This record gives sequence, structure tokens and C-alpha cells, in this order.
Amino acid sequence: MVHKYTSFLRSLHFLGRNSSSGIGRPVVGFLCYSFHSTASQVGCHTRDEKMGKLKLAQDLAGLVQESLNSEEKKSQVSKRLVPMVEKSVENSGCVKHGASLAQNLANLVEESYNLDESKPMNRVEHKRLLELCIKKSVKEQYVNGKFQNLIMKVVANPKTLCDAYDCIRLSSNVDLASNGEDLPFEAMAEELSCGCFDVSANTYSISTKGAKKEVLVFPNVKLKVVEEAIRIVLEVVYRPHFSKISHGCRSGRSHLSALKYIHKEIINPKWWFTLPVCRKLDNQILAKLFSVMEDKIDDPFLYTIIRSMFDCGVLNLEFGGFPKGHGLPQEGALSPILMNIYLDLFDHEMYRLSMRYEAIDKGSRAEESAPNSLLRSWFRRQISGNSSQECHDLGYSEIRVHCCRFMDEILIAISGPKDVAVAIKSETENYFKNSLYLEFENEIDVFPCDGPSGIRFLGSVVKRSLKESPAVKAVHKLKEKVELFASQKEHSWDTGTARIGKKWLAHGLKKVKESEIKHLSDGSSLLTQISCFRKDGMETDHWYKVLLKVWMQNKNVNCKTNEDVILSKHIVEPALPQDLRDSYYEFQKRVQEYISSETASTLALLPNSNCSSFTTQIIAPISIIKKRLFRYGLTNSEGYSQPCHLLVFWDDNEIVDWYAGLICRWQRWYTECDNFNEVKLIICNQVRLSCIRTLAMKYRIHESEIEKKFDSELRRIPATEDLELEITSEATNSEAVDNDALMYGITYSGICLFSLARMVSQSRPCNCFVIGCSAAAPRVYTLHVMERQRFPGWKTGFSNCIHPSLHRRRLGLCKHHLKDLLLGYISLQSINFGAW
Repeated sequence: MVHKYTSFLRSLHFLGRNSSSGIGRPVVGFLCYSFHSTASQVGCHTRDEKMGKLKLAQDLAGLVQESLNSEEKKSQVSKRLVPMVEKSVENSGCVKHGASLAQNLANLVEESYNLDESKPMNRVEHKRLLELCIKKSVKEQYVNGKFQNLIMKVVANPKTLCDAYDCIRLSSNVDLASNGEDLPFEAMAEELSCGCFDVSANTYSISTKGAKKEVLVFPNVKLKVVEEAIRIVLEVVYRPHFSKISHGCRSGRSHLSALKYIHKEIINPKWWFTLPVCRKLDNQILAKLFSVMEDKIDDPFLYTIIRSMFDCGVLNLEFGGFPKGHGLPQEGALSPILMNIYLDLFDHEMYRLSMRYEAIDKGSRAEESAPNSLLRSWFRRQISGNSSQECHDLGYSEIRVHCCRFMDEILIAISGPKDVAVAIKSETENYFKNSLYLEFENEIDVFPCDGPSGIRFLGSVVKRSLKESPAVKAVHKLKEKVELFASQKEHSWDTGTARIGKKWLAHGLKKVKESEIKHLSDGSSLLTQISCFRKDGMETDHWYKVLLKVWMQNKNVNCKTNEDVILSKHIVEPALPQDLRDSYYEFQKRVQEYISSETASTLALLPNSNCSSFTTQIIAPISIIKKRLFRYGLTNSEGYSQPCHLLVFWDDNEIVDWYAGLICRWQRWYTECDNFNEVKLIICNQVRLSCIRTLAMKYRIHESEIEKKFDSELRRIPATEDLELEITSEATNSEAVDNDALMYGITYSGICLFSLARMVSQSRPCNCFVIGCSAAAPRVYTLHVMERQRFPGWKTGFSNCIHPSLHRRRLGLCKHHLKDLLLGYISLQSINFGAW
């Protein structure tokens, strides 16, 4: 359709250039202007916002009518217009055999009717639309520099509560057209407006078993709707004021954006460290939070409700403890926005520190080749009182302070001397302890950025590595080729000598057996002479082993040594010609000399061989991922794939969905990592094979038959590392992945391990536990809590820190939401654990 728009415009411009009279140009200009304005209206049209009702068909109809009126006034122009239009349309190639302008317009009118219905809104767009409706109501309460009466005027509104409930259902991937729970929005709004909404009556708790009980308090559906409405209101107030260094629960500010900032924006850091904050919400922190919020919100009812949630233990706000944004059920609905509001004080403190060390500090000088910062130079001139160009030419500070914060995970990188990094660390520690009343889980250490181990942040390893020049890469590539060639020759040598040794063993056993046969035995042979030492009744194999043991003792050979090594080094090689052995070992010696010395000599001859720069790499934790595969039963202790026994009783598609969900998460999280090829190897060599063996155990047939039987299902799991991973779902949409404000807790939620508890029958019915879903659940599953990582934790594709009170908790899931949970379209936060 865009092609027809373009062709139509070209036709109009062709008419304007080639008309001989001066009357055609205004008409063509008017047509083009009307067309562009109409196209822009249709381009920004949104069905649910009730915008853009003026369709393209209506605009074009008016456009044609106005052009006809112009033709009636100027009949001479209209006579010339028709052949020119036919000629221009024929030249444009859009319509053949003399199509007219009216036919083009008719086609555009016909296609415009279906323009709105061609692409339905996804749940991210729908959720954004619902939040926009609440946003308008919030902005109307801005009076005298503050937001007034947000609870009574905005939250205590049945329409707001209904929209908040729809947002929860969209997060749970529930169709809004389906029947959900019939909540009394009118009564809830009245209770909120009167200040008599009972928070404690709308909660339930789950605790662990044993003497040391850990209690987790959940809100029921009514309180969850109120929390969602308050969350949207607070985000409307505070989201525009958050700093650029903060990520998490913000549009375009997700895990991915934080890692991209570290990878691309932090240039040449020398030192870095993380701040492992830890402390649960208490009265001191809550009072500090309320004092911060009172600068922008004047609403005592809001603070009363939040205080009631804190007193009931349902707020679930904790600094540290568990990683945030992973869809864990113990993370409250209000905790992300409240945490960002509270830690926004630290963000502004970091701006003050960076200004102090970068712009004001003029004790250090930069290199002449470094880029000049005009803003910092201007600050120094203003502070020193010297506005001359001489102060500008003094250079700029080489100190740079970078900070990246995702919720309560904080990374600070410094370009400059170590004493500056230590000073900044000390100041941030004091600010957290004295101003924010937060503590640290362990000692904070400053690490060099060029260290071999890197630093852990957001579940990945951030590492600085040397970026080599093309010439240096060529030298190293040549060295690797020589090493590979030498290793191949060594393997061939060892394999050949071991094969000869095994033949020697077989020949020796043959001779021992022949010595037992009278007509084949040689009385003068050594075997016959030592046969007197053979015990009566001793088998031939046993006697041969005794002889080999005596020989090994004579040669001082260790029994723990590999069999092939013994045969190669002690039997075959001594029997080989001396020239052959000398030539082989001389070759290996020359190779080692070349690798150690010749490469260094070649590098020394290269111009600018030492000018390689450092680059920041984001590394996926491969070793941790392999450990998790073993813990979840996908591999054994040696790293070989094995069937997952808890999944054997699942349906075939559900088993494949579980493995495909793990791969989807790795694809979503690690595509930008520098070692993603290693993740692909794990997918092809371990995860796919574990899925095949699980299905093989279920049907008790060979793995090759499983691959033939489930060929179409297994295509979702790549068989080779060169195969591109295809995930056709909205969860992998770039907008959905990067929109952490609308998909917070879903995009980075790890996969869980369930086991089948029982089938649902008519005598024991069960509905789906997902909030807003009333479908019947055909099965009941048991949730297994496999690990509880310490903060900040690793991103491995699995749920890393589910609260222990949910271990072996049973829940019913319909087929639709089981698949959504496995593939990462919803998280455990969408499940109502108190639905029994």
C-alpha cells in the first residue's frame, strides 16, 4: 500500500512539473499537502484511543471533490489533466493499460477500510493504553506543584480499579474478552474513598515447615488490584524524574540496556566495584521514603495504605536478599517503584560526586590525544574566576566516574588513579549507611578493570579484554594453526603406537594359549620354562595377567597409568627405529620453540604491535549454567546428557515446551554476550539430547526413533550451532523485551521445575491458579524449589531464588498458562498461590 501512495505522489509531482499553464501547480500542491496530512493521521491512528476516526477514504473523497470543483472552474485545465494523468501513471509502472487516477484513488479507498484491522494490538500496547487512561486522571490532580488526593480522586474510582485489574490480566496473558473474577469494584472504591479499606483482611500467608519458619505474606486479588493501581499512579508521578543511570521497571531501561551501557558507554575504566546492599524495609527506611515522596505527593491516605501494607508484611520490599526483576513471587508489586524512588537519592548523589571529581577537580591532566570536554572546561573557568582561553587550554581531568544501577544492583567504574576510586568507594559507603540507612552484605573491594576474573553484574560477568589489531590477530592465528597441526600429529602418533601395542598384547595371549597345547608348544621356549611357576587350575587369562604384572614391576610402570600410554611408551616406542623416534621428538621440540619464541619475535617486528586497546565484554556464566543443568537433572556429574525424570509423566508437547522455554531464555538473555557460541554448544550437545532421552525414557524406544517420531516438535530445539534460533512470540519482540516498565518480572523470569501431582477429576475439580483465568485445570502440578542463590545471583535460565515456603506447593494450571509459564510469557507473580 505504501508503494501505491508513493506512486500516486510521483504522479502528482509529474503533473506539476509538466503542466503548461500556471493553474495546475496550486492544485497539485494542495493534493500533495492533503495527502501527506491524511497519511500522517492514519499512521498515528490507534483504534482504542478513539483517534484517527477520519479515515483515509473520507479524506480522499473530500480531496477528489475539491479537485472536481477546481476542474469545473477551469475546464481547460481539466481537459489537459486526464491525458497527463494517464501518461504519468503509465510511466510510474503502477497500473497498466491506461489506468486512470480515479482507479488509483478507488484502490486506496478500498485498502484504507482494512488499515486499522490489519495488525491487532499485542498485550504490551494494550497495557500501555490502559495505563494512559489512568495517567490522564493523575495529571489532573497536579495543583500548586504537588499531586493532591491521588487515592480519593484516582485510585478510589471503579474505572481505575477495573483498568488496574485488566493490567494484571494482561500481565498474566489472559484474554480480556474472557470471563474473569467478578470483583466488586464499586464497593472497593467506596472503601478506599472512606479510608476503611482493610488491608490485613485481604492477605494470606505461607510458611516453611520445620522449627525455623520463614513466612511469606501474599495479597489476595482485591489487594493486588489496589497495589497495581497505586503502582501505576506512582510511576506516572516519578518516572519522568528518574535519572539516566537507573535501569529496571522503566521503558527502554532493562537488563539489556544496562549491559549495553556498560559495554558501549563506559570508556577506558581503570577500576570498578559493586555495592552489595542488604536490608529489609523497616520503620526508619519507611519514614525516609515518605519524607522523599512528600516533596511531590500530598496525600495522607496514600501513606496510610502503604503503612498498613508494611505492618501486614505484604509490601515485600527488601534491599538485596534476592535478585530483582526475575518474576519471583516474593517481590511485591509496589517494591520496584518504591525502591527506585528511594534509590533515586543515590543517583543524584552520584551526579554530585561525578561533578566534583570530573568537572571541579583540576589537579590531574589528560593526555594530549584525549578529546577535550568543553562543558568541564567551562565549569573550571567559572570556579577559578578566569574566563580566558588559557584556562580552557589547560586540558581536562582524566577522571571519569560511571555508574549503572538496576534496582538494588549497582556498578561503579572509575577512570583515574586508584586513590580516587578508593575515595569514591568510601564516600558512597558513608552515604548509604548515614543517609539511606542501608548496610552491605560483605566488604567492598576495588578491582582493576583489566583483571583476569572480571566482575559480576546482573547475573553475567563484565570483563575487560585486549582487543588485538589485525596484524597481531594474524600472528596468533598462525601460532594456533601450528599448535593444531602439532597436536594432530601427536594424536596420530599416540593412536598408532597404541594400536600396535594392543596387537602385541593379542599376540602374547595367543602364544600363551599355544604353549598349553602339546603339539604346538615349544619345549625350549621361555613360556615353557616358566610354566612351572603356574599354579594348578589357573586359567589362561589369569596366568597371562600374572605375567603382565611381573613385567610391569620389572619396568617400574605405575598401574594407574593409562593403558594406551603404557603400551605406547614402554612397548612400541622402544621397538621402533631410532631415526623415526628422533625425527618425531625433534619435530615436537621445534614446534614448542616456535610457539614460545618465534611468535614474540614476529610481534616485535610489527609496527605498533603494542597499540592494542581494551574492550568491555559481557560474558555468560557458562560454568554456572553447566552446574545448574546437573542440579536440575539434565546432565550427570560428568556433563553427559541424561533424561529429566520429573518430566517423564508430562505430555509430549509439554516436555518439548519445557526445553524450548529454557532455550528461549538463553536466546533472549545471552544473544549480545561475547561467548554466545558456547551457549549454542550447550544447547546442541546437552539440552537437545536431554530432551530426546526424556522422550525415549517415556516411550522406552531408541533415541533415533524418537528423533524420527518427533521431528516437527524437535525442530524448535537446534541440532547444530550454526542453526539460527527462531522464536516467534511476542516475548522476543524487541519492544516487549526492552519495555521493562510493562514486562517487568516477565522477560527475565527463569524456568521452574514442576512434577505431575495428580489428574483432575469431577470429584476433585480444580481451576487455573493464574490471576484472572477461570478455565478448568486438567492437572495439578508440584513446584520444586531447586536453589536459593545469594544476592545478586547468576542468570542461568532457571529460577534462582524462589522463596522456600513455596517448595512442593501444588497449583493447578490450564494448558494455555502452563505453556506460557514454560516459554516465559508469564512469571510466578501471576499465580494466586492461595487459590485452594
